[in-house]
Amino acid sequence: MPLEPASGSIITTRALNKVYPAGVHAVIDLDMDIRTGEIYGFLGPNGAGKSTTIGMLTTRVTPTSGEAVVGGVDIIRHPALAKQVIGVVPQTNTLDRAMTVYENLFFHGRYFGMGSKEAKAEAQAMLHTVRLADRADASVMALSGGMAQRLMVGRAILHKPQILFLDEPTAGLDPQSRLALWEILKQLRGEGQTIFLTTHHMEEADLLCDRVAIMDHGRILALDTPAGLKRGVGAETIVRVQATGDLDKLATHLADTIDAADARVVDGTIVLMASGRGLLPRIIDAAEQLGSEVTDLSVSEPTLETVFINLTGKELRE
Repeated sequence: MPLEPASGSIITTRALNKVYPAGVHAVIDLDMDIRTGEIYGFLGPNGAGKSTTIGMLTTRVTPTSGEAVVGGVDIIRHPALAKQVIGVVPQTNTLDRAMTVYENLFFHGRYFGMGSKEAKAEAQAMLHTVRLADRADASVMALSGGMAQRLMVGRAILHKPQILFLDEPTAGLDPQSRLALWEILKQLRGEGQTIFLTTHHMEEADLLCDRVAIMDHGRILALDTPAGLKRGVGAETIVRVQATGDLDKLATHLADTIDAADARVVDGTIVLMASGRGLLPRIIDAAEQLGSEVTDLSVSEPTLETVFINLTGKELRE
């Protein structure tokens, strides 16, 4: 029996798996429901299974088992048809360097079956959407990184796909280019475009995404709104403490004394996750009880980076 998408969902997967020939189980029993019109953030460390998941959803990787429907199309049974309902912006620049900015858009439209008149009109309209109308006749070789990325977004949505996949779209961009692309993505979302976004930029996920999934070791560990994920840390405040003495012993003492949700030593600094009033004087008093002197205190709110590190760990991934 064909998989029935969940109500209001434009992407639905059930028990989706990918096992590579070497025995690596990259994605494990993935159940996913992405809602129409949302920006869905997909976070995870290197090797978490993100690229394999995107590869399956965009038909580049064949699932080992399970089911997936994207834009109403069964991607396993009808991969060619699925390509019609998706737009993909990869990490690498795939623009045709022999063509102008306008031609990259125009011929993309023609490739997807538009007549010449329609492709011309859509290409000209898209130039304005991605803020490149003044560069229409320029060679793509003359574009900055930010301009090229905006053009790839414009090309990917020219044929009006139901879902736009963006793989780390602002990696390597300067702050101005990143902000310009964010504004375009917000505009697209406002027009009803569903966007599947992978990023290592936590601020980007926090600002843009309606919901964020965090994946590691082939499984989704958490899924919620950015605010919901941060609330899930179990603390209103993150306090970083630098002090003299045995920091591990002090961290344990502080956790017990101020009833912290978590206390650990990271790079010579005690990181406390706690709630309540009067935290700072209580921390200083608790340190003095052990004969330690607090040399520095800083206070911040939980961030998506906090959530990410708590779920996936601090060690580097190759």
